[in-house]
Amino acid sequence: MFSSNGNNKGPPYSSIGDYSDSDSDDGQDDFIQAEIRQQRQIMKEQDQGLEMLGQSAERLSKISMGIHEELGHQNKMLNEMEDDLETATENLSMVTLKTKELIQKSGGKRNFIVIVVLSLVVVVLLFLILYT
Repeated sequence: MFSSNGNNKGPPYSSIGDYSDSDSDDGQDDFIQAEIRQQRQIMKEQDQGLEMLGQSAERLSKISMGIHEELGHQNKMLNEMEDDLETATENLSMVTLKTKELIQKSGGKRNFIVIVVLSLVVVVLLFLILYT
């Protein structure tokens, strides 16, 4: 079908180029060696990249452990501060209650206001005496 003269003495296509078997083997060996070197170089670069990635992961691990410890200390301090705040709130409630009881015993709000006004009058009179 592809032959031009109809007789089949050889292959319909001639070999490309004048290469001998030994030349093609050497070229093929050079190509294979070059590919192997290239693959080794790529693997070396990947190993370096993985090594850097491993070092970064180790640093991140240390940093995260430090953050974990610091958060533990902060939580402990917050719990202590919450306990102190509850104690202060209880003490303030007790003082407020005793102040209310004292106001009631002294005659109520009306007498308390009279005492405050008289105290202010005394302060004003002292101020006038000292600066005149």
